[in-house]
Amino acid sequence: MDINKSLPSKVEAIVEYKEMKHFKKWISWLIPLFVIANVIVFIITMYVNDCPNNSVTCIARIFGRFSFQPFHENPLLGPSLLTLRSMGALDVDKVVNKHQGWRLITCMWLHGGVFHILANMFGILLIGIRLEQDFGFVLIGLLYLISGFGGSLLSALFIQKSLISVGASSALFGLLGGMLSELITNWSIYDKRLGALLTLVSIIVINLAVGIFPHVDNFAHIGGFLSGFLLGFVFLIRPQFGWIKQRYATSSYSPAIVKSKFKIYQCISWLLALILLIVGFTVGLVALLNGVDANDHCSWYFLPTVPGAHTAIRIHLISPEKPSSTLYPPCLELTPPLGYTLSHRRNHLVLISHISDAFCEKVSPVNLLELAI
Repeated sequence: MDINKSLPSKVEAIVEYKEMKHFKKWISWLIPLFVIANVIVFIITMYVNDCPNNSVTCIARIFGRFSFQPFHENPLLGPSLLTLRSMGALDVDKVVNKHQGWRLITCMWLHGGVFHILANMFGILLIGIRLEQDFGFVLIGLLYLISGFGGSLLSALFIQKSLISVGASSALFGLLGGMLSELITNWSIYDKRLGALLTLVSIIVINLAVGIFPHVDNFAHIGGFLSGFLLGFVFLIRPQFGWIKQRYATSSYSPAIVKSKFKIYQCISWLLALILLIVGFTVGLVALLNGVDANDHCSWYFLPTVPGAHTAIRIHLISPEKPSSTLYPPCLELTPPLGYTLSHRRNHLVLISHISDAFCEKVSPVNLLELAI
């Protein structure tokens, strides 16, 4: 009887390739669970906010204590800054001076409003489910959480001390970064690689472009993306196809050249990414816990939003001597706001000695109204 030493047909090879343990399909349950958790936390936040009992005006009072703050306070249909801060929003002063480092984690489960959470959850489901199906809940769960933490860390180093930051967008950008590095490190096993790369890069650019709009924490996005990009080289590496074929081929098949499990560039990128992750997180944490303000060491820390948003801003300031008066520092252009407006919010004032250099050199002590980003 003749022995057929030929390799399986292309169709059989594809079927076998997908059934191998390195490429098995997982059932996605963790990413949907993360989304449910985010929604539950948002509902709890709105319950705690209790707008009717804490504000004069509310939006959608029919919802009772779940109604929203007025648009001039929160245009995203959500709670007040005070509620977000009490629920665990990223507040640099509390992290550094009151040792509340847990805020670097809790802030990624909070959202500024309905529009905010809908956008983030849609993106997480769209990207995260596919990744979890391909790589399993352990790796993608770690990618999600560590990227979110990385985004919070970079944000904390650059965020102005009178502001807070919330949202799962750092984790979302981590998933995007992981997808990009996974495509790069596993380049040899993909068909239509260039098309897939261009599509993914386009999605990333569009998401990053959202950062030109006001109220967006660009550094959280960048930190999450970079963390996810490096983690993808570490977590999402796959064996090269030649090694797979020789490992799962029949005993009658003897390859002329024995393939290694991973290509050299995969091993190098894995090692470099791991080193950069360890160094980056270590340096970032040490700097943050020692109260380092990265704005003092970086000339481009104020990433631009819509044109003129940080040069033509109208800021409502309350004079300590005359609480009812409105002051405009002479360094500001008194034109209608092109970006966002720091408007009057009762009970949410914080005394500071100067406004960020992004606005002007220095002004006398005033009460500056807070703004969430």
